[in-house]
Amino acid sequence: MKELNLQKIQNKLRKKFLASGVKMLGPETIFFSNDTKIGKNVTIEPYVVFGSKVKIKNNVKILAFSHLEGVSVDNNVSIGPYARLRPGTVLEEGSKVGNFVEIKKSRLKKNSKANHLTYIGDATIGKESNIGAGTITCNYDGVKKSKTKIKDKVFVGSNSSLVAPITIEEESIIGAGSVITKS
Repeated sequence: MKELNLQKIQNKLRKKFLASGVKMLGPETIFFSNDTKIGKNVTIEPYVVFGSKVKIKNNVKILAFSHLEGVSVDNNVSIGPYARLRPGTVLEEGSKVGNFVEIKKSRLKKNSKANHLTYIGDATIGKESNIGAGTITCNYDGVKKSKTKIKDKVFVGSNSSLVAPITIEEESIIGAGSVITKS
């Protein structure tokens, strides 16, 4: 009985979003929370899950197999496939989160991108910055969480580790495979 009721709720939410103009490929595979908010001209591919407290603005594309919870997404953002956006994540206008990227309690500012295989936790990424494949913010030392601050127009090469607390100054370039332990 309970399972039937959950299916009814999901079907009602799907119909609501379809009626408001949200484009869904495979709507039966997409799951919403009761408090999900979605703007105009949004496309959602199959197997996307919306946890609680998700706000999506306009012209957003969410690719297959992504999971969003406690996230605020601005206009013209691309997410996924296989992205995991955890509570406290803010994606500003024009930002891009690619495949196998996990973000927690962090902000990607305007036109910044993390295209693939990346973990960003407790961080602020400045405008027009690029986070290379395999980059991680090392935000937990076993006792406490620390913050990473990346300023505007920074290029972080692939497979880099940014050990918090740390600040990467504006227009910095970090070579592939680097371990950065000092600002």
